[in-house]
Amino acid sequence: MSRRGNCWDNACSEIVFGSLKVERLHGLKFKTRRAAKDEVMNWLLWYNQERLHLTLHYVSPMRYEQNWQMQQP
Repeated sequence: MSRRGNCWDNACSEIVFGSLKVERLHGLKFKTRRAAKDEVMNWLLWYNQERLHLTLHYVSPMRYEQNWQMQQP
């Protein structure tokens, strides 16, 4: 839940779910709930582990975090 009168509280999750709907689920029909869940999980794994991100200098979020951790003392 967002705070009353603050539309920015859910901005990050709205971006992720908007991308999921447009990039992966638009127009698809699933025979089972399990098939739909599997598709969403596969997309989330790709989104977090493989997707190149402009603001992270075109590396995946997972790789960026690994690089950051290696630089810590």
